[in-house]
Amino acid sequence: MTPKILIVTGDAAESLEVLYPYQRLQEEGYEVHIAAPTRKQLRFVVHDFEPGYDTYTEKPGYTWPADLAFSEVAPADYVALVIPGGRAPEYLRNDLELRKILKAFFDADKPVAQICHGPLLTAAIGSLEGRRVTSYPALELDMQAAGATFQDTEAVVDGVLVSSRAWPDHPTWMREFLKILREHTP
Repeated sequence: MTPKILIVTGDAAESLEVLYPYQRLQEEGYEVHIAAPTRKQLRFVVHDFEPGYDTYTEKPGYTWPADLAFSEVAPADYVALVIPGGRAPEYLRNDLELRKILKAFFDADKPVAQICHGPLLTAAIGSLEGRRVTSYPALELDMQAAGATFQDTEAVVDGVLVSSRAWPDHPTWMREFLKILREHTP
């Protein structure tokens, strides 16, 4: 039986932060499912860094179908979880079904990879208290308010939690997450 990994996301997620781990984990032989508030065609965005801007810019990105609604997810069926960034985590953290899913993964101490604004979701369930993390640098105060120690680096590994700043850090983020997966999953 092929081990399954769940990606939780929604509209306005960063295209690369969903599709890079989706394809990279499939390449490693995992079955990967994308869950969202409902089964629908999701609309992702592209965040880019342009000269003269104090923050990232946002442009329309790819569309991609959600395999499952959050209400259909059985966390026990999955060996690991990926939490992409973009703007989606800002509103998804209010979703009760998603918070139940996240809590189940953390309660079972399953591997979790989070990137960019994704840690807003783990902060919403209180799972960053006492941990070392990174995120998009503008969230440093949010990570500290959630009880985490923020580190501005490509990837931070704390137990089975692997966090990263943004899509330019993908190679380091996935390399560290794959080490955890190989150690903790079938």
